[in-house]
Amino acid sequence: MITLNNTITKNNLNKLDENFWSERYSTQQTGWDVGMPSRPIREYTDGLENKNIRILIPGCGNAYEAEYLSEKGFTNIDLLDISTELMNQLEYKFKDDPNINLINRDFFSYNPETKYDMIFEQTFFCALDPVLRENYAEKMSELLNPDGRLAGVLFDRDFEFKGPPFGGSEEEYRKLFRKYFDIKILDKCYNSIPEREGTEVFINFVNKQK
Repeated sequence: MITLNNTITKNNLNKLDENFWSERYSTQQTGWDVGMPSRPIREYTDGLENKNIRILIPGCGNAYEAEYLSEKGFTNIDLLDISTELMNQLEYKFKDDPNINLINRDFFSYNPETKYDMIFEQTFFCALDPVLRENYAEKMSELLNPDGRLAGVLFDRDFEFKGPPFGGSEEEYRKLFRKYFDIKILDKCYNSIPEREGTEVFINFVNKQK
C-alpha cells in the first residue's frame, strides 16, 4: 500500500482534484490535447506483437492512444481517470468497443485484483503536483507485474508558469525511477510532433518488483 510523502499538504492535494479536472473537460480547457495519439507511443506500440497484454493508461484524457491500440487489435485496455465528466464522455465514445474498460478513480487509491503487463504514460505525470512524483513511481511499480513495463513520454523542459503542466529533466527522471525500474530507454524523442520537438523524452522502464 502506498503512503503519501509527509511534504504533501492539504492545499496540494485539493488543488488538482476531481472538480478541477472535470471543469477543464466540461469547458474544453484542454490545451495539452493534441487531438491524436502520441507519435512516440504509437510507433512503439506498432512493434508490440502480443495483442493480449493487460494495458493501463492512467490519466487517460481523451484516450487517443487507447483508440489506436484497439484499432490495432489489442484486447485488454483499461483507462483510468479521476474526472467523472471525462469518463462520461469516454463512455459514449467507446460504448461499442469491447476492448476498452473505463475506471473512474484516483490513481493513488487504485488497487486492481490483476496487475498489468504494460502502462503507458502520456501527459499524466506532468499533471500531478511534483511532490507526488516519488509516490507516482512507487505506485507504477506496484501496479505492474514483475518485468512489466512503463513506457511513454515525459516533458524534458521547464515551464515559465506554475503548472500544470509541470516540467522536469532527464537527470531528475533517472534519479526518481531507478529505485523501482531498470531503465532501458530514457532518451530524447526523435519523433515528437513539431510543436513538442526537442522538449520530450521517451521512456521504457522494466519493473524491478518481484
